[in-house]
Parts: sequence; structure tokens; C-alpha cells
Amino acid sequence: MADPGAELLIIARVTGAMALAAIIGLEREKATDSAGLRTHMLVAGAAALIAGLGRLAADDFTDERYRELVRVEPFELISAVIAAVGFVGAGAIIKQSDTPAVQGLTTAASLLMVAGIGLAAGLALYVLAAGATVLSLFVLLVLRLVEARLMNRQ
Repeated sequence: MADPGAELLIIARVTGAMALAAIIGLEREKATDSAGLRTHMLVAGAAALIAGLGRLAADDFTDERYRELVRVEPFELISAVIAAVGFVGAGAIIKQSDTPAVQGLTTAASLLMVAGIGLAAGLALYVLAAGATVLSLFVLLVLRLVEARLMNRQ
């Protein structure tokens, strides 16, 4: 059984993941995309929570009496998060039947990124989580301006 201190630490990691995702979610909200602030925060928070649960489960089942019975595989948790985000991201993608344009791909990609940020925060890899947030903002904000300028010149 996990101690309350370990559980509070996971809540702190979930909070950090949600705060980082909020920055990206605000940008998506400003772009009036289907998945905005709350969606991004919840995806990152869920990923951090699942990572924390995996860590606690691994700690609980390292006891000698469980070693032969239970195998804890952290990569399975990560792949489960990625698969779940795929379903959420698919809901953000819209294909208009009368046009070749597809909408929502950037939002779906940003949801996948905040899931990764959440996993990193949930595993206490804060520098990685913060760095991925900065890189995501660069792609979403700065490259949008570059893209707009290039499109206006053509």
C-alpha cells in the first residue's frame, strides 16, 4: 500500500503536467480549435496520473512474494496512453467531404505532445517536460507566423 506522501507527490506531478499543458491548450484555444485549454490539461494530467500509478504499482509489486506472480512493464503503460490519445486525437480531426482540406491535425498532434509531457512529468522528468513545452510553443506560435508570411508571399 502506497503511503499518502507518495500519492501527494503524484498529485503534484499531475498538477505540473496540467500547468504545462495549459500553456499549450491556451494557444490552441486562441486558435479556436476543437480541443483547447481543458482538453489539453486533462490529457496531460491523465498521462501523468497513469505514469504515477505505474510507478506506485511497480513499487508495490517489487516485494519478494510478488516477484514470480506479477511483472510490471512501464512501456505497456506508455503505449496505453499513446493509444488512448489516438482516440481522442481522432475526434479532433475533421475531414470535409466537399473539400480536400483536413482540419484538426495540429490539435491532434498537440494532444499527443501534451500526453508525452504528462508522462514525463508523471515520471518526474521535469526538465524534459518543460523543454518539450517550450518546443511545442515554438512550433505552434513562432512557426505559425513563419508559415503565414511564406503563404502571403506566394
